[in-house]
Amino acid sequence: MLSNIGVPGLILIFVVALVIFGPNKLPEIGRAFGKSIREFKNATQDIVEDTKEEIIEDIKEAKDSADPQK
Repeated sequence: MLSNIGVPGLILIFVVALVIFGPNKLPEIGRAFGKSIREFKNATQDIVEDTKEEIIEDIKEAKDSADPQK
């Protein structure tokens, strides 16, 4: 969806945001948006890591239960 915007679309969005929020408020909005994206990315990575650890533990348990010598 965002890949179809292009440079003219981004410029238009920036101009509209500048008119609506003003030049003093835009840096604050940008920082808040960047912080939100960073937090979302970190949370997503944590979920992926937890899922990987659970899958690895499940695989180890399955191998241990399938191995009759243990």
